[in-house]
Amino acid sequence: MPVATSRAPITWRQGFTSLGAAFGSPQPAASLPDPCWIAHDRDVAALLGLDERWMNSDQALQALSGNAPLPESIPFASVYGGHQFGVWAGRLGDGRAVLLGETTQGQEIQLKGSGRTPYSRGADGRAVLRSSIREFLACTAMHGLGIPTTRALALIGSPLPVQREEPETAAVLTRVAPSFIRFGHFEWFASQGQTTELRQLADYVIERYYPECREADSANDNAYAGLLRAVSERTAHLIAQWQAAGFMHGVMNTDNMSILGLTLDYGPFQFMDGYDPRHICNHSDPLGRYAYDEQPAVAHWNLACLARALLPLIGETAQAQAAIAVYPQTFNRAYLEQMRRKLGLQDAWEGDEASIAALLALLASGHVDYPVFWRRLSRAIASDHMAPVRDLFVDRSAFDAWLLSLQKQLAQYGKAQNPDLMLKTNPRFVLRTHLAEHAIRDAKLQNFETLQTLHEVLTHPYDEHPGQDAWAGLPPDWADTLTLSCSS
Repeated sequence: MPVATSRAPITWRQGFTSLGAAFGSPQPAASLPDPCWIAHDRDVAALLGLDERWMNSDQALQALSGNAPLPESIPFASVYGGHQFGVWAGRLGDGRAVLLGETTQGQEIQLKGSGRTPYSRGADGRAVLRSSIREFLACTAMHGLGIPTTRALALIGSPLPVQREEPETAAVLTRVAPSFIRFGHFEWFASQGQTTELRQLADYVIERYYPECREADSANDNAYAGLLRAVSERTAHLIAQWQAAGFMHGVMNTDNMSILGLTLDYGPFQFMDGYDPRHICNHSDPLGRYAYDEQPAVAHWNLACLARALLPLIGETAQAQAAIAVYPQTFNRAYLEQMRRKLGLQDAWEGDEASIAALLALLASGHVDYPVFWRRLSRAIASDHMAPVRDLFVDRSAFDAWLLSLQKQLAQYGKAQNPDLMLKTNPRFVLRTHLAEHAIRDAKLQNFETLQTLHEVLTHPYDEHPGQDAWAGLPPDWADTLTLSCSS
């Protein structure tokens, strides 16, 4: 039974909203009728210093649904712009989210789906249960995999009808991150010629998140070039982790790119099933701009947009170009490091890039299930029993030849695969689309057990979790019929 408390144990400090009126608008959340708890994340609550007593209280339910403002919180919707599918979209902003503030733990709390704002562009400002469940689980899954991401504190539902492709019900997701600042924030002020605000924003980001950019020799003593370089490096590491995990974002617009290198805004995301480097997870992307194998190049393009936005502060085009030029080499190095770890190897060897490329070509030619392959390979190296891995390939002889070649290379250079490292790198549980669909369908029937089970295994995806084999196997045939769009 919910326990009443007198006040929320959340204390605030000055953060993004202190920058001033040019950066957004005070915006109270719209009330949510008949809110009900669906899920919350105890680890995120602990991060914010919130105990279970408060998280199970009616006060928390009302506060996190937007019905009752938290003490000293001034909800705020920020303005930003962005390139969407490669085209400048002009003013965007928080169209269905409000920032409650920044806690003394250095975490911003945001309500997503909390109603219209000045930036809603004619939309209703609501989120639906379906997409909110997907994002709640995605935040859990990515954090469990060790991939930088925004977090999800709580998910609250309501019978309020919301019209999408079909009638659905509303939900509010409480999101948490050190900052929700995007590339698009900088693009907006640059596009408006607001250099004072652009500098104010950049100085805030440097002071709060990248203080090393003020140090001597940081990008030739140009703090703004140093900021661009640091963001380029963080972004490269993030995309390398995406690619190694088989993760597809689906909408890599510049307004969905985090200045902190976090995975931000989960819409039509997907983890790879059968390996296909040209896979497009977003039904709204028929030309495949954001296909899996395009993500590294798109991130570089997005950084070029950020560079143009920061150019009034950097001053010299050559310095801006040099700052983002670190991206390709950083990405390649980080990606190879990730893939070596998947193979149980921490050090490079001559020919490693060619061997990894040959393996991925084999996976693609047979459309081999990506997460199952890596987990089975991890177990096979541990047990010296390769049959379950070979069974995934139609052309088993081709896999045998690749494996023999790898073993000869490793023997030549005195290296050996570490199965413990592989089992800690290749997860047993991945948030596949059909698993999220199971949770969504059950939740629509007011059954939240599937959601809770998935949340538990995705929190620790490398553990075995005895009795949960059903969530770790090959996808069913009907999984191929599931489509995702920007409304997801």
